[in-house]
Amino acid sequence: MKKIFTILFLTFSLGIFSQILDPIKWDTSVQKVSETEYILVTKATLEKGWHLYSQNVPEDGPIPTSFTYDTSKNDFKLIENTLEETGVTIDDPVFGMVIKFFEKEAVFQQKINILKNSTEIKGTVFFMVCDDTQCLAPEEIDLVYNLQNVSTVTDSFQSDSNQNEEEDKNLWAIFIVAFLSGFAALLTPCVFPMIPMTVSFFTKQSKSKSAGFRNAIIYGVSIIIIYVLLGVFVSLIFGADALNALSTNVWFNVVFFLLLVVFAVSFLGAFEIMLPNSWANKVDSQADKGGLVGIFFMALALAIVSFSCTGPIVGTLLVQAAAGGSQIGPIVGMLGFSLAIALPFALFAAFPGWLNSLPKSGGWLNTVKVVLGFLELALAFKFLSNADLVLDLHLLEREVFIAIWIAIFGTLALYLFGKIQLPHDSPSKHISVGRLSLGLISLSFTLYMLPGLWGAPLNLISAFPPPQHYSESPYGVGFMKVSSAQNHSNSDIPEGAHLMAPHDILAFNDYDKGLTYAKKVGKPVMIDFTGKACVNCRKMEQNVWVKPKVLDILKNDVVLISLYVDDQRKLEDDEIVDSKLKPGKKLKYIGQKWSELQTIKYKTNSQPFYVLMNHKEENLIKPVAYTPNVDTYYNWLKKGIKSFN
Repeated sequence: MKKIFTILFLTFSLGIFSQILDPIKWDTSVQKVSETEYILVTKATLEKGWHLYSQNVPEDGPIPTSFTYDTSKNDFKLIENTLEETGVTIDDPVFGMVIKFFEKEAVFQQKINILKNSTEIKGTVFFMVCDDTQCLAPEEIDLVYNLQNVSTVTDSFQSDSNQNEEEDKNLWAIFIVAFLSGFAALLTPCVFPMIPMTVSFFTKQSKSKSAGFRNAIIYGVSIIIIYVLLGVFVSLIFGADALNALSTNVWFNVVFFLLLVVFAVSFLGAFEIMLPNSWANKVDSQADKGGLVGIFFMALALAIVSFSCTGPIVGTLLVQAAAGGSQIGPIVGMLGFSLAIALPFALFAAFPGWLNSLPKSGGWLNTVKVVLGFLELALAFKFLSNADLVLDLHLLEREVFIAIWIAIFGTLALYLFGKIQLPHDSPSKHISVGRLSLGLISLSFTLYMLPGLWGAPLNLISAFPPPQHYSESPYGVGFMKVSSAQNHSNSDIPEGAHLMAPHDILAFNDYDKGLTYAKKVGKPVMIDFTGKACVNCRKMEQNVWVKPKVLDILKNDVVLISLYVDDQRKLEDDEIVDSKLKPGKKLKYIGQKWSELQTIKYKTNSQPFYVLMNHKEENLIKPVAYTPNVDTYYNWLKKGIKSFN
């Protein structure tokens, strides 16, 4: 406190108070969780350069922000402590210590339970604000929360730039994969021959070159509109909540597996997936009308006629985009796919001479289809693996999954080398250089995966196989766990914990047991919101957690609590409670319990999601999502632990 009064005295002596400063404004609102449960929201808006301190600051530091609520009428009850945003933790130049504070704005939330009818709740906030050179005297402000003007729970502490950036990256990944898939679809027997035919039609039937180019552009835009509308349809049918559940829902994953197997077998030549001929005839008759409407129906006719080649690719893209959990994922995917399909028509219409450089149609087009079929077959087993992981059946463990992929890509290599022929292949006495190159790549990939059967990490494909601990030999074939001073013997493992193979990280799968142990040993808690079918979770565990400097922290400096949001084990009867997010529904499974905890407390439902907190369950640093950069993740861990210490 002596340091505080010294700063205030110097501030006053310098004449700073000769002008009245009021750098902070307070606003209140109320959010409704259920009929009796509400959240009192207090928002502070600060002028540039000023900051407000957290509710928890070091001793001899600034005055912490504190809230008091008037409970004298016994009309409501406080639930837990007031929550606050993650804020910024830095070395404060005024107090010379590491302190957490807020810039620009800060939001605080207090959950309450209404006991009697009431129109408002009163409270106060006591706080101090500073900039880099001065602090204002601590101040107390009266607050009033209007219970007659409430909104649903929508505000999010976790809608930060890092989360948004990660979502943007995922959407860009969907777009790029879809765009490349569109180019792959162009090289199939159903689409490739249509390019010169369609472009020639526009250039010859149009009155001028510019008119032909314009019509080709309209044709391309029509293709984009048709496929994007398909993406919009899928998004509207499922909705955001359903799409987010796809990646962890057992039956969705089983259906996706069967769907992709059907697509793969179709591409391999067993049969063709075609839409009814009557559809094509009706659309074709509309295309004969000419004008903008006629051009649009020409594009629709292309989509229908080429469905036997594009349908499996489009279906796979929609499955992948939907399983990503983003509602606009299917729309972005169809935009990328259709853009790649439409682009050549516009370019070749603008530069007809380029048509002469196109390779002639031939057997190589069917080879493209077959290669895509093998790739879809390999991808299908990822979805079957997801279902096996969620149900914890151990039918498709890591070694089995890798063996299946070795068989698929090994067979693909033999096909590309001409040792295997499929129904629609043309007879050939030799293979092209391109086909030989693809065969060598497939063979190399097959050989790369072989050590994975004996426990090699296979970092290049870490997102696809089950994690290393979900295997017959977590420590590798022929190897046993090596004990050391840092390892826990079986007798040392606390109740509710286990050693995560192959690196023996002590981990809890129960929040309360993990927190109790952290208090006992005096270490901060790291919550790992994860999923058994979470692709990016596996990437983090196998590419980031294994790095020595990160692994050392996870094993020695924190208590890891891994909460699986897709854990399908049933809760005990006395643990089944009403859902706070979906009134009228019960939380019956362990995964539902952790998913609701993440959604309510951290306002996000995507995994992985990492939280560092102290024993009061307060964040030590802003939580992070998928962070593939090792140094960034390591620095995040170090800053959080420093704040705890």
